[in-house]
Amino acid sequence: MSDSSSSYAPEVARTKRQDEQLSSVLLRLVKGGPEQQAVEAGEIDAVIDYSGSNVILFPAARQALRPAAAGESAYEPVANSLLAALTRREYQQLTPSLEPVTLTSGAVLHEPGEPIRFVYFPVDCVVSLLATPKGRRTVEVGLVGFDGMVGTSLALGVNVSSLRARVQIGGTALRMPQARFTRTVQESQTLRHELNLYIYSELTAARQTAVCSTFHQIEERLASRLLTTSARARSDRFYVTQESLAGVLGVRRESITQAAIGLQRRRLITYHRGNLRILNRQGLEAASCHCYGQLSV
Repeated sequence: MSDSSSSYAPEVARTKRQDEQLSSVLLRLVKGGPEQQAVEAGEIDAVIDYSGSNVILFPAARQALRPAAAGESAYEPVANSLLAALTRREYQQLTPSLEPVTLTSGAVLHEPGEPIRFVYFPVDCVVSLLATPKGRRTVEVGLVGFDGMVGTSLALGVNVSSLRARVQIGGTALRMPQARFTRTVQESQTLRHELNLYIYSELTAARQTAVCSTFHQIEERLASRLLTTSARARSDRFYVTQESLAGVLGVRRESITQAAIGLQRRRLITYHRGNLRILNRQGLEAASCHCYGQLSV
């Protein structure tokens, strides 16, 4: 047997094992449930197998993340950008401390003034970071998806949250205890570097959000918010209520209703009972304020 066939056989076996694991997880989904519908619509890139604590990518996602260079050693891709930046050895050392969790829409992960017990690395969920001024509506100051993490203040040596972290779009994430994360940041130069870049980008986005909420019209802000959510969720379809949109944009629900009606009349989106779909991305970008280009992934 040639060397190429010898190296090919383990890859075939690994792919077959992944497909079998994926089929096993899919068979356990509730028939006709939202998870199965999302899978059938092609909106899911990965699922979590809790029996083995593994994130299992769908074939298309596997192919997209496959190492480009033939000489690279292939290993299971990581679906969160910050974790994917780690070396293979660093990630493997962290794996025992990464717990796969399913986060439901509306769940609160952190509250202002409370100790941070866990950090979260989203895989296919989206988490809104909210400022909660006393006696006023909450205002969104950050949005976290597969590109980042919830609990960045720990990297700065602060173990108390200053914001409310609320799940905007339910899905999966990898959770790590505070003590383990703090130790990892101290040990891993790669993770420290990536976190510094990410925290800087989040601070820049927060400043831009403040400008946006002060000077731009609600329909423009809603269009920008929907595009940003779509980028974080990696899908043109997602579930989001008018009440939650009103909360993150700091306006009344009636304002969201009117803005959504305006975008639907222009055939840029469809929106019914929380189920939103972007029909015309270019048109929605034109309808958004210029902040979208600075806030997008």
